[in-house]
Amino acid sequence: MYFTKIIKTGERQREFNFRRLSEAADHSYSVDVPDDKGNRVVFNMYKNAQGQWKTAAKMVPIWIHNAEVELGLAIEENVSEMAAKKS
Repeated sequence: MYFTKIIKTGERQREFNFRRLSEAADHSYSVDVPDDKGNRVVFNMYKNAQGQWKTAAKMVPIWIHNAEVELGLAIEENVSEMAAKKS
């Protein structure tokens, strides 16, 4: 399953592409987004023990780390939408 969400981070709107890594669980996603030069930044997000979404990579731009809350909200929103469609 995959989805796309436009999120403002830093001074720019960016298109983030999310792909769930396991069909069995909603706790890890691969995410990619273009940087300012158009190069793709690819990283994983996971849900920690406290239920917060975190980036798994330390070597990503600071604007990605600063957007963790918004990225997590986008994932939760999509999971809720998919659950509603199944019921």
